[in-house]
Amino acid sequence: MLITNTYMTPAHPVSLFSRLCPTAAFYWRTLSIVCQAAWRTRKGYSNAQWIEDSRTFIRYCEASGLRFLAENVYNYTNLPGPCVIVANHMSTLETFCLPGLLSGIRPISFVLKRSLTTYPIFGRVVNVTQPIVVDRVNAREDFKVVMEQGLDRLQRGLSVIVFPQTTRTPSLDRQAFNTIGIKLAKKAGVPVLPLALKTDAWGTGRLFKDFGPIHPQRRVHFCFGSPLTIHGPGKNEHEEIVEFISWKLAGWSKDA
Repeated sequence: MLITNTYMTPAHPVSLFSRLCPTAAFYWRTLSIVCQAAWRTRKGYSNAQWIEDSRTFIRYCEASGLRFLAENVYNYTNLPGPCVIVANHMSTLETFCLPGLLSGIRPISFVLKRSLTTYPIFGRVVNVTQPIVVDRVNAREDFKVVMEQGLDRLQRGLSVIVFPQTTRTPSLDRQAFNTIGIKLAKKAGVPVLPLALKTDAWGTGRLFKDFGPIHPQRRVHFCFGSPLTIHGPGKNEHEEIVEFISWKLAGWSKDA
């Protein structure tokens, strides 16, 4: 899988099993790659391994019938140093895919909820990828963790991915889209990179939110905006990010 400025799933045959049972095919393949990655953590887990496993996951998604379109990746590639990536949050798919899209260029660190670090098998992988873990119980404490650990990651050359909505939603909630990414970027003196994504091909489960149905008819989209330098309190930059994501989501709503 070659990541360039634009990546689109190439035309390829999909097995009869994947066409008839995309959800079963997807979870079977996903469990396989997660178990392999968890096993490798016993002897350490490098950034290169994380990248390869993420790209294998993308290939497995495509084998299950999902289609990807990633645009403007060079907006990240061409940055001279780390940045704060601010994105909407729609499913678990983005946390699986973004290492494969970006870490080969510059390593990344996610701001994640603690529950993801306690999952059987998957939690072992998450815990060795230098996440910034928040509890989402005390907003003030979470803010302190993101500011301190986010600054540490950025100073060590890692870009930090922030989902300001905190919870996964199929649409952009402007009121819940906080400015923590803007504040972190300003404190660290690094640019902010907007990221609009549409990953509802991995649906939300009724009983278990993380284990929903797979919808191959819904294309997976990633689009990076232009990097922004924070001026003053960052209000204008925050609005620009929200408008960019809203604009992209509105356009993608017409795309299956």
